[in-house]
Amino acid sequence: MAPEYAIFGQFSVKSDVFSFGVLVLEIISGQKNSHSFGNEDSVEYLLSYAWKNWKEGTHSKFIDPTLLDGSSSMGDILKCIHIGLLCVQEQVVDRPTMASIVNMLSGMSYTLKLPSEPAFFNIAPPTHQVGDRSTTTETESSMNEISITTLSGRE
Repeated sequence: MAPEYAIFGQFSVKSDVFSFGVLVLEIISGQKNSHSFGNEDSVEYLLSYAWKNWKEGTHSKFIDPTLLDGSSSMGDILKCIHIGLLCVQEQVVDRPTMASIVNMLSGMSYTLKLPSEPAFFNIAPPTHQVGDRSTTTETESSMNEISITTLSGRE
């Protein structure tokens, strides 16, 4: 789910681009987005693991071994990782449109810009200025100057 939708409830045409990028990276890695890579001391998820291997040039650690059986071109696989990382950029404006993704995938002469670090969902909830104090938007309870309401189910 795109970070702007998951955190702020804002949806755009590029929210689907984010999901497409996650799907591409899942296909290339052979792992679900929820799969954790590493050990208990250093757990990474798909986007951070893809970015780390892209940045360090250790692509083969990220790629599903079944794709490396000789029938797939390493250039095409790397191009798909590159496009996937462009799609999962944190800022909406940094993501390509689906039309440009089609051009990237089909065109041999399309120049791909370098991706930056993708979204990792480590963004704090939005704050709102109320008078001279800031309040944080809560999803499980609401707070105002009169009362605190906590949601709970029936017993």
